[in-house]
Amino acid sequence: MARLWATTGDGIARLDEAGDDWTVELFLRGSGAQCLAVDPTHADTAYAGLREGGLRRTADGGRSWDDCALPEPGVFSLAVSAAGGALYAGTEPSRLFRSDDRGASWRELAGLLELSSRPTWSFPPRPWTSHVRWIAPSPHDALLILVGIELGGLMRSTDGGETWQDHRPGAQPDVHSLAWHPHAEGRAYEAGGGGSAWSDDAGDTWHPADDGRDRNYTWSVAVDPEDPECWYVSASTGPFAAHGGRDPQARIYRRRGGEPWQALAGGLPEPLQAMPYALVAADGRLFAAFADGRLWESDDRGDAWRACTLRGDTLPTLNALAFTANS
Repeated sequence: MARLWATTGDGIARLDEAGDDWTVELFLRGSGAQCLAVDPTHADTAYAGLREGGLRRTADGGRSWDDCALPEPGVFSLAVSAAGGALYAGTEPSRLFRSDDRGASWRELAGLLELSSRPTWSFPPRPWTSHVRWIAPSPHDALLILVGIELGGLMRSTDGGETWQDHRPGAQPDVHSLAWHPHAEGRAYEAGGGGSAWSDDAGDTWHPADDGRDRNYTWSVAVDPEDPECWYVSASTGPFAAHGGRDPQARIYRRRGGEPWQALAGGLPEPLQAMPYALVAADGRLFAAFADGRLWESDDRGDAWRACTLRGDTLPTLNALAFTANS
């Protein structure tokens, strides 16, 4: 039986598989929880990033939560390194922090702010600021980290975050999400505001990948753990459609073997009634979490989909998702 963790923008939920259903328990209600990370070695340990309230950690499956005393209160991204176990937190305004003791203490990776592009970083809805939208530690190299600034670029460090390379060639500057392939060393993937891209040299250079899609505002990216040539993005026609709460004009796409993107349907609503904010591929399964709180699953790489039956607490929306083996 599997476990999923999800954020709603105002809380964090644990979804435990129970036969054909999922049991949902919602925590930190009213907290502004908007991003999350899970400990890959311990299914009961998860972290929730709050929009204005800092960072919380649970080590008992959500029954209790501790304040990790992050120096910045606005947490927009979290990651736990599968290679070294370090915990990373990204904030608004753009700052990056690292903890090597599960959030008990923090060190700022201030080298990120020394990049020459920093004065140009600007998030359009709040142009006076920016934030660290995504953190992607390599699962193969504990010193290799990719970071996406919204809006500012895709940055890369090869020394554990002490120094940084500025926006990487070929990548989208409006980074929304990043992923590494868990087995194919050096393969990385990006979904951004102007399209998608991939890298085969550990994120140093990137190749645009947009053919076959009729919408380029890509949001979430996921990759098949068994096949580095098979990956997925969710996409809309633009930010107003994606986040406006009405017709999202959205699709989920799959790319295989360098072929053009293919729109996936196979049981999904036509048209999609809500934005697919999070895609997760794990254990032979593909999950899509939607802005209306619905969760869909495919076990054949997106050809056919079924709605997951959720029992327990109601999920008003879903904006982030993570998979872990149940404890």
